[in-house]
Amino acid sequence: MDFSDIQNAWNNEKPENVILPSNLEKIQSANTPLDKIRKNLKNEFIYQIVSIIFMGTIPLICHFNTQMIFLYYLIYSLFLAVCVYYLVKLYFFFKRLNATTLKTKDSLYETYFDIRLNMELYKTFGFSLTPFIVVYLLGFYFYGLSEKSGLLNHEFTNGQLFGFFAIIVFTVLSMGISLEWWVQKFYGKYAKEIKKVIDELKEE
Repeated sequence: MDFSDIQNAWNNEKPENVILPSNLEKIQSANTPLDKIRKNLKNEFIYQIVSIIFMGTIPLICHFNTQMIFLYYLIYSLFLAVCVYYLVKLYFFFKRLNATTLKTKDSLYETYFDIRLNMELYKTFGFSLTPFIVVYLLGFYFYGLSEKSGLLNHEFTNGQLFGFFAIIVFTVLSMGISLEWWVQKFYGKYAKEIKKVIDELKEE
């Protein structure tokens, strides 16, 4: 907002709509963390797409037999559908961020809450992929057993089964903690910087 915008606002006797230069500088200071979020989100898309393509080539790399290829791609198709659903949502979020210009308090508020909402969406995305990753790990485990004659006929003791499921629970919890750390490191800390600007504006 330049000087003519401020003057017009005063002439219309609506001083509450005027954004003083100092406030404008504070609002626009939020562009720096916003740029970092944009950059991280862009990199995230590249990593996700490359990972999805790589996972689609695993049966060819590992030379799965026909039956395993069918089972793998059956699970992979569900995995791919979930990925596409969430990545499309995150893509539109990225487009909104690119079109955002922080010049008013309202735009700052809207952008902050949009970031917070999509941080939760990202977490949901990660948690929704967790069962697929566990299934993939189990699949590779039993595929390795199938390569060794007679091992699949082995009867597991209750202690072995308990330990097996404990490992699954530990893996899921570890992934949840890692996901929380990832979101906070690449998005959360920058959202906090924007929130700090909002709090400073409220105090004035």
